[in-house]
This record gives sequence, C-alpha cells and structure tokens, in this order.
Amino acid sequence: MKSIAVYCGSRSGASDVYIKGAKSLGIELARRKMTLIYGGSSAGMMGAVADSCLEAGGRVVGVMPQFLDNREKSHKTLSELIIVESMHERKSKMSELADGFIALPGGPGTLEEFFEIFTWAQISLHQKPIGLLNINHYFDPIVDLFNHMADEHFMEEKHRSLALVDEHANGLLDQFSYYLSQSCQTNL
Repeated sequence: MKSIAVYCGSRSGASDVYIKGAKSLGIELARRKMTLIYGGSSAGMMGAVADSCLEAGGRVVGVMPQFLDNREKSHKTLSELIIVESMHERKSKMSELADGFIALPGGPGTLEEFFEIFTWAQISLHQKPIGLLNINHYFDPIVDLFNHMADEHFMEEKHRSLALVDEHANGLLDQFSYYLSQSCQTNL
C-alpha cells in the first residue's frame, strides 16, 4: 500500500484525544512511507493529520472542491493540492488515488464519505481495505449498527467485517496489511 485516503472533519472535537489520535495516524503514515490523501483543509482533524504527517517527513495530497477553497482555509504547505469542481469529483479523485480508506471521528460529511466507500466495497466496485480509527470509542455506535444490520438481515453476514476497526493507528494499518495479504492469497 502506497496511499491512504483519510476522511475526517474540519472540527477538533470535544476532547484533545481526537486531535492526538489524528496526529498519531499522520505520523504512522509517514513512518510507513504511505501518502496521505485527504480533503485539503488546514483546520481541525484535517489539519492535525496533515500537519503531523508532513512534520514526520510524509507526503500529503489534498483534494478540495473549488467552492470550498474559496471559503475555507486550504492547507498551504501540502506536497500537492488538487482543486476539483465538486464534492462528487473530490470523492472520486480520492478513491482513485488511494489504496485504502480510514475514517477518523467527524460529522455527517465524514460519515457520508465513509459509507459511500463502504457501499462501493459491498457491491465490489473496489477491494481496498476500509477502516474506522475508533479514537475514544467514537465509532462504537456504528459498529453496533453494522451488527444490528447483519442480525436483522439488512446486510449480508460477510459484509459485517468489511470495516476494520482499531483504537490505534498502527493496529489499524497492521490490519490493512493483513487484509491485503489475505486478499492476495485468495486471488491466487
């Protein structure tokens, strides 16, 4: 894996633990020489993951729609900033550039991006790993909801485990590596 798309918000959250978790992911991506692909903002969780990756010597590519670049603070010291026309184009470009996907705690936009890429995996549009960095148990309700969906037969059992979950960046990225090695063995 050479690049990971990270979905996260431009807010910092109610506790410093969220920013610390975002920073640890940025550092771990740089340590593993993986390019961070993200939304291009300098604020909140977005800024924290990008800054920490850059400070640790990593490569960071931001993908931002023009209308947001006009309103928000796009990160000015990225390795590369790609300006696109729409949110749909942003998601498509991030998917194209990434070998895997991680959601950090965030709001509705973060969840929308995560659920779309999860759905794409469910219908076999990609076979890339997807993960939830479960900082401060933020995603426990989502994990419970996935279990409920499967229990109630609104999701196939095999899709229950599509989203890899870990509280620590290194653990989640280790799961990504294992996922890919298993996927390669299955395709032989």
